[in-house]
Amino acid sequence: MEICSMNEHENVSKCSSNTMSMDCFMVLSTPAQKIGIIVLCCFFGTLCIFENSLVLYLIFSSIKIRRKPSYVFISSLALADLLACINFVGNFVRFHVFKVTDSKDIFLLKLGAVNTSFTASLGSLLLMALDRYVCICKPSEYKIIITRKKALVALAVLWMTTTFIAFLPLIGWNCCTLNSTCSELFPFVDDKYLSGWISLVMILLVCIIYAYMHVLWKAHKHTAYMEKRQTQAVQQNAKMRLDVTLAKTLAIVLTVLMVCWSPMLALMTYSVFVSLNNHIKTVFAFCSTLCLVNSMVNPIVYALRSRELRSSLRNACSWCRKLKIPGSNQEVDSTQKLSTIGTVCEDAGCSTDWPQPKSEL
Repeated sequence: MEICSMNEHENVSKCSSNTMSMDCFMVLSTPAQKIGIIVLCCFFGTLCIFENSLVLYLIFSSIKIRRKPSYVFISSLALADLLACINFVGNFVRFHVFKVTDSKDIFLLKLGAVNTSFTASLGSLLLMALDRYVCICKPSEYKIIITRKKALVALAVLWMTTTFIAFLPLIGWNCCTLNSTCSELFPFVDDKYLSGWISLVMILLVCIIYAYMHVLWKAHKHTAYMEKRQTQAVQQNAKMRLDVTLAKTLAIVLTVLMVCWSPMLALMTYSVFVSLNNHIKTVFAFCSTLCLVNSMVNPIVYALRSRELRSSLRNACSWCRKLKIPGSNQEVDSTQKLSTIGTVCEDAGCSTDWPQPKSEL
């Protein structure tokens, strides 16, 4: 059954007197669809909140860990994903399942909070990719180029920029204020603004993919170089294993990004050029939950695979069990290597405790 009548469907692209019919956007028509959304949001949302809260606790509970630029970026990613989950789940379920509507300004305020979080999450991923890029391409200059102060400045600029862009519809770039064509996926959102936001996200994704592919290429060259120069077979095998591990990790990173963001971006782009029916809008509603999946997977891929954070987690669990382990209250030795991508950077000399490689890299 069509939720949106013909007259409503014809007028959905226009806004009059700062009001708009919301029926065309509430596309979950059957109990099964509503239950499915509730189950997905509650399951992924709970895991997302737990994982990202855990990452933030592990980072900020350790002085040595939180001083490292790489973990500053990871903490920004965890914070963005945590806020994205909280904002998205509550507002998404409230609107689509319980059909609770708000005024234009309140709706755009909530939408801006969701967009800020998800865009900041992608921006943090880009800064992490650039961090790994500098680490691999210019290892001898890493500690000069990437410092904690510069990392904090970059994150401040990132969050201010994403916040400004996300709240442009609330400031005035919306179809009610401009009397322009409205998006068929988001109430009150101007089609041109949606096109601009899609372009921004795609640029971020392309930059992330390029940076990580370049990291993989440089790591492969580094492995080939070490195979020629190293005389110890054990070290040779370690470098070879490192290249394979890095390739697997980057494959996970890129696959997660593409799987979680491609369907939603494709449908958003399609909506700009073609009028959508309720079936496609329903598909888009379910595809939107993939962004929540991305926020849930990020802590596993980028943070919890770190040996430092895993060691800190073991210490925290031991403390919770009240098992006094000698030296358990001490910080994790900073010479411990991060797994996968982080391990490459420490081998390349990005860690303060590792020697700098030769310039042939």
